[in-house]
Amino acid sequence: MSWAFEMETLILGWYVMVQTGSVLLLTTFGSLQLLGTLAAPMFGVLGDRLGGRTLLCVMRAICAALAAVLMVLGLTGMLTPLWVFIVAALTGIVRPNDLVMRHALIGETIPPDGVMGAVGMSRANADSARIAGALVGAGLSTLLGLGYAYVVVTIFYLASLALTFGVSRRPAMPDPAEAPRGAGALRTSSWRELKDGLVYVLTTPRLLALMWLAFLINLTAYPVSSGLLPYVARNVYRADATGLGWLVASFSFGALLASIVMVATGGTRHPERTVLVQTMIWYALLLAFGSVQTFGIGLLTLLLAGVAQSVAMISMTASLLAASEARFRGRVMGVRTLAIYGMPVGLMASGALIELAGYVLTIGVYCAVGLVFTLLIGLKWRASLWERSRTAVATSEPQRV
Repeated sequence: MSWAFEMETLILGWYVMVQTGSVLLLTTFGSLQLLGTLAAPMFGVLGDRLGGRTLLCVMRAICAALAAVLMVLGLTGMLTPLWVFIVAALTGIVRPNDLVMRHALIGETIPPDGVMGAVGMSRANADSARIAGALVGAGLSTLLGLGYAYVVVTIFYLASLALTFGVSRRPAMPDPAEAPRGAGALRTSSWRELKDGLVYVLTTPRLLALMWLAFLINLTAYPVSSGLLPYVARNVYRADATGLGWLVASFSFGALLASIVMVATGGTRHPERTVLVQTMIWYALLLAFGSVQTFGIGLLTLLLAGVAQSVAMISMTASLLAASEARFRGRVMGVRTLAIYGMPVGLMASGALIELAGYVLTIGVYCAVGLVFTLLIGLKWRASLWERSRTAVATSEPQRV
């Protein structure tokens, strides 16, 4: 699925940038792909009720159908930027919630002591797909044009749908502490379940702190390291679609290296502390990237930023899953995906700010805001994020002896 996502994002992002020449329209396109984040908590409720396999199959079937629409429009010469925006909006309702179900399935099927490694493996798989998808998408778009490139995208979506049918229908390791659901529980409304999930997050300091940090990262970091890359490739480095592919692949390759290390080592012993430190390193590297004018140095800076990003996000996901009760896991990951809504807001604001004040100043403002508020989050919830790591390690030591 990640192959198709990355190929599609690169192909359409470059198409919008070339056809319109507007960074504001480029960021609008990126924002439309994340519309579904508003519905993420409800997708989490449905996942808890129906199971991740059923919901994943439905969502991937929709993505395949929409990709086929763009394929036909591209092959017949009827494709326009307006069609791209319409399909991006429809796909955006579904696409962000694919991650909700994948993370919830990890929590359902993996024992607690293996969650960090499983999340790392999932990220490694996604990062490797981003590298290949970015390079293949750029090559296909340049050599064959958008229509024929979308033939390949559609095939990948269909392949992901076929593979999803192999996912277990029920949790492989049910929680023995979870009470069985009777007829009264079945009558509980989805809205009540959604409310309970939100209250659970708001009243759990560790979860609340990580959710605020996730929102901040999507608001100020991801627009720089992903959404604005077509603009950077074309207007800063004067590169073509292949150059854009290398920028995306560089960031993803750094993330892949970090994911492999996390899987091999079992991850950090202080996940909450690691989230804070690596997030600040990520912002510092993005600040450097915003001032770099040489393509080669930009690739290296993005690679290092990808390393910091991957370590931070793997640690964050593992912390969220570990802190969530089994019956709330889907809803917690849904709320986590809701935090991604910071990215369309950040993208739209960055597009307008670049046109007003320029690219370098915009990146500087975003990174400065990110660094300051990361520090504030770490200070406000230090008992849950920083001091908790030390306490958890101390209490777990006797169990290892």
